[in-house]
Parts: sequence; C-alpha cells; structure tokens
Amino acid sequence: MTPPLVAVAHGSRDPRSAATVRALVDVVRAQAPGVPVHESFLDLSEPLVTDVLRSLYADGHRTAVVVPLLLGSAFHARVDLPALIASVTESCPGFVVRTSDVLGADPALEAVALDRLAAAPRHRDTGVLLSAVGSSNATANAVVASLATRWEARLGLPVSEAFASATQPDIPAAAGRLRARGVRHLVVASWFLAPGLLPDRIARLAREADPGAFIAAPLADDPRVADVVVARYATAVSGLLRQYA
Repeated sequence: MTPPLVAVAHGSRDPRSAATVRALVDVVRAQAPGVPVHESFLDLSEPLVTDVLRSLYADGHRTAVVVPLLLGSAFHARVDLPALIASVTESCPGFVVRTSDVLGADPALEAVALDRLAAAPRHRDTGVLLSAVGSSNATANAVVASLATRWEARLGLPVSEAFASATQPDIPAAAGRLRARGVRHLVVASWFLAPGLLPDRIARLAREADPGAFIAAPLADDPRVADVVVARYATAVSGLLRQYA
C-alpha cells in the first residue's frame, strides 16, 4: 500500500487557520495523485494527528509519513509531535510512522514570502519587518534572523526579524530598530503559513507603529507551498524504501 501522507499543522482557535490548512492539503492531493493525503493538527483543531494515524492503522495501513506543516524546527517539531506519534505506535503493533523534515526555510517558501512584498508601496525610507511566531529555541529564531540578514542584502532595504511571542525583538522593538535607521514606512513580511491570532496581533502592533504599514499575506495559498510538502513526503518515502530494501 502507498504510505499515506499525513500533513500536520499546529491548530488554532481561529477557524481561518484550519480552513487554510485544508485548502493547502487539497492542492497537495491534486499534486500527488495516487497518494492518500490527510490533514491533521497537533491541538486546538480537528482531526488530531493521533486520531488520523489510529484510523489509518485500523484501515490496514502499516506505514505512514507525517509531514509537519511547520516553518521552524522548535518545540512542536522536536518534542510534541514525536511524543504524539510514539503514543500511537506504542499501541499499534507493527505500525511504522516516518516523520519528514519540517517545511522550514525552504528556498521556495522564501521566494513566496518575498513575492508577497511586490505589491507594497515603494518609498525611499521603507523598512521590512520579517514577522514570525518566535520560539524558546534559539536555533529556530536564528533561522529567521538569518533570513532577515539575507533579505536586507537582496532588497537593499533595512530588514529586521520580528517575533509574535517567546523572544525578542517583538514588533515594537523591531520597528524601533528600523526607526533608528531612518525608516518611516513599514512593510511587514509574513513567515506564517496561515492567518490566525498571532498574525492578527502582528498586524495590529505594526499599524500602531505605522498606520499605513503594508501587511503581507501568509504563505499557504501559494501552490509552491504544496510543492514543498510533496517533496518532503517523497524524501521520507525514499527513506522508508531504503529501510525495507
């Protein structure tokens, strides 16, 4: 049997988030004919990844590939998801669940985020806030900071990372950094897959700093995101085949 692809997102109390994930998974299905594709969530939205995996096992599947719809390899990817998968495999004898790499800072996703800025007004004194969720994991935050550094060289504009939670700089601090460099007009890039409470908070704080701030949309409705999901699945399936060769 072809290993099912189980795409797992964080989940949110905001229904727009789950709806965006389901729309992304529909595109993945269209791009991977013949592969059973299922959406799932870690928490707050349904179906939960544990329920999807147990249902697949009950239907006779003995392998599955979980693709984390996460832009960083932090607590959810390193701790939460492995623990949830272990809780399933411990109670489902012979069930092999392979987890792909997170979507991460894939060049295709970086291109989508940059393309979102094309509609921003052009001002000489513009700066970019690269907004992301933020983590207690310093390595995950450093990936976003590295993106900001690379974007500054590419765009020829001041760019600062800006986090919604857990770490600094937050939006006000990052906006202050840019103000100190002569920036008067803010463009907010999104390092989020879907709309939700945290992107809304970022937009609100950015507009407090600059009422005319341009707010870029999240990434997941671009078909290049689905391409990355399919690529992560294909790499994980190759690993399964080598395991059983």
